[in-house]
Amino acid sequence: MQDEVTRIIQDDVNERIFDEFKNFTVAEFREWILSEDTTGAMISRASRGITSEIVAAVTKLMSNMDLIYGARKIRVIKHCNTTIGKAGTLSARLQPNHPTDDPDGILASVLEGLTFGIGDALIGLNPVDDTTDSVVRVLKRFEEIKQKFEIPTQICVLAHVNTQVDAIKKGAPTDLIFQSIAGSEKGNTAFGFDAKTLEEARQLVLKEGTAEGPNVMYFETGQGSELSSEAHADTDQLTMEARCYGFAKRFDPFIVNTVVGFIGPEYLYDGRQVSRAGLEDHFMGKLTGISMGVDACYTNHMKADQNSIEDLSVLLTAAGCNYFMGIPHGDDVMLNYQSTGYHETAALREMFNLTSIEPFHKWLVKMGFVDEYGRLTNRAGDASLLF
Repeated sequence: MQDEVTRIIQDDVNERIFDEFKNFTVAEFREWILSEDTTGAMISRASRGITSEIVAAVTKLMSNMDLIYGARKIRVIKHCNTTIGKAGTLSARLQPNHPTDDPDGILASVLEGLTFGIGDALIGLNPVDDTTDSVVRVLKRFEEIKQKFEIPTQICVLAHVNTQVDAIKKGAPTDLIFQSIAGSEKGNTAFGFDAKTLEEARQLVLKEGTAEGPNVMYFETGQGSELSSEAHADTDQLTMEARCYGFAKRFDPFIVNTVVGFIGPEYLYDGRQVSRAGLEDHFMGKLTGISMGVDACYTNHMKADQNSIEDLSVLLTAAGCNYFMGIPHGDDVMLNYQSTGYHETAALREMFNLTSIEPFHKWLVKMGFVDEYGRLTNRAGDASLLF
C-alpha cells in the first residue's frame, strides 16, 4: 500500500473481531449498532475490527437521530492530567486566541473563561506567531496560571508539531502535543509531518512533558481539508474524515475534534449541512474509538448563523459529545470564525444535568464560580477574583 494512513488503518484491525462481522452488510451493521440489545461496550469492541471505510459507510445510512442514538451509547474515556469522557460530564476547551498573541490579552480571556467553568478539557491557544520562542512564552504563562490557582486541567499551544517539539526541548511545560491531521499521506505531507513525526513527538512529551498521561496527543480535523490540497484520491470528504480518525487512533489521543464549519461553503454549504456533518463526525469518532469533541462553528461567508451552531451543540450534547470550544462571546478574533462561547457550555450543562470533569468541578465549587450541581453563581464572569 502506497498510502501511510491506509497502512496504519489496516494494520490496526483486529482480525479475530473482523471475522465476526465480515459477512454483515453495511445495513445489517447499522441495525446491529442501533439494536436495543447492543451496548456501548459491544460497539467499542467491534470498532477494533473495522476499517474507517466501514465507519464512513454505515454513517451514510444513518439518520440524524440514528447518529445521536448510536453515539450516545459509546463512551471513550481518556486521561492526561484529568479524565475526560465520563458519564455525567460535558467539557470545554478554553480557546483564548488573540490577534497579536499579547500575553495580557490572552490572560484576560483565560481568567474570564475559567470563571464560567470553561477549560476542563484544555487551555489551548492557536498562536499567531508559530515560532518556538513565542510558544515557550505562552506555555510558561499557562503553566504559571495553572500552578498559581492549582487548576486541574491540561495546557497546549496549537503550533506545528515540530515547533512544539522544539519548545519542549527548550524547557517549555507541555501537557499535550497538537497537530491538525488529514485522511491521506499526501494530506499529512501538505501539513508537514508523517506518522513517525507524531510518534517521536508523543514519546518526547511522555518522557519530558508535564502531564500524567498516558494520553498526551490532541488532533483536529474537518471535512474537506484533503480536497483543498488535492489529497483526497477521488474519495468523498466523509470517508476521508473517517480515515482521519482511524489514523488518530494509532496515537491514543486524549482529545480529537472536528472544526466542523471552519473551511466554509466550499464543502459545507449552510447550517443544515454543518449540523449533519457535526453529527456524522462525532458518531464516526466515537465508533472509531477516539475521545471526540466538536468545534460547533461556522465562517461568515457561509449560510449559517449563531442559531445553527446552538442547534448543533444541543444535538451533540444529547449524543454524548465529550467537549466543545469556549471562545470569548463565541467570536474568535484571531481565526475570524464563529464558535461556541463561554455561556453555551454552562447552559448545556444546566439543561442536561451535567458538570465539568470532577476535579475541575470541585475547583470551581471551591472558587465559588458554580454551585455543587454545576450551575453558575453570581461570581461567574468576575475575573477580578483571580487577579
